[in-house]
Amino acid sequence: MDNNDQNSYTIAGTNIEEVKQKNAASGLSYNEAKALLAKTTGGHGTAIYSDTDPEVVRRQLQKTTNPNEGG
Repeated sequence: MDNNDQNSYTIAGTNIEEVKQKNAASGLSYNEAKALLAKTTGGHGTAIYSDTDPEVVRRQLQKTTNPNEGG
């Protein structure tokens, strides 16, 4: 092994570049998956990932619970 090969492997013999490539092709990260779930299902602690405007939802709920009120 020359010096360049030694720099791309861990002490245990793991090829660092190969691991990076596999990670990049493996799918969603934890945060990406959490954001996707928040947008599709909602959930506890996922509000920061939601693109829903809470005021719009409140107005819509108000209209359905009080259909005779204006607004």
